[in-house]
Amino acid sequence: MQVNAMLKAIGVNSVNELIEKIVPSQIRLQNNLDIPAALSEFEYLKELKETSLKNKNFRSYIGLGYYNTITPGVILRNIFENPGWYTAYTPYQAEIAQGRMEALLNYQTMVCDLTGMQIANASLLDEGTAAAEAMSMFFHTRSKDAEKRNANKFFVADDCFPQTIDILLTRSKPLGIELVIGNAKTLLPPILSLVPCCVIYQKRRD
Repeated sequence: MQVNAMLKAIGVNSVNELIEKIVPSQIRLQNNLDIPAALSEFEYLKELKETSLKNKNFRSYIGLGYYNTITPGVILRNIFENPGWYTAYTPYQAEIAQGRMEALLNYQTMVCDLTGMQIANASLLDEGTAAAEAMSMFFHTRSKDAEKRNANKFFVADDCFPQTIDILLTRSKPLGIELVIGNAKTLLPPILSLVPCCVIYQKRRD
């Protein structure tokens, strides 16, 4: 009923006629999509399970921050396997974000209850993104004098994980930040006079 009323209001007889009028014929597919027939939910889950059984678990030797971990059962049951977290969404962002935000809020509330502190922090960021956010934050909190001098150097230890350095390189360029990458032990004291922000380094396990 509503579709028909809208079609009548814009002067076409069908949805197909509307598509023909607004989508150029040279970009429309002339044949049906080469996709399999639709499955019921039961059939799809059955096929998905059969496919997942083909996966094989291997020990990771990549290092560089990607280490094997043990996830406690209580975390698996109440967070990762709880659809209340991974199906929550907003009308404009139908993904996991809202569920993770709610989980983090509960975590921060629990930390405040346990510690008696008025505030607690939690982050969705991976290491590289967190480093880039820290760089951006310190850069934008420069003193007025540092801004006038165009102090834009940011020191990064060369033994940071390569993916962290790559993200810093990508994020620093549009901000006008000049990364200084080097040995923290030998370059740190003299470089401090040039760096208006801070120093990023890490203790690596591998």
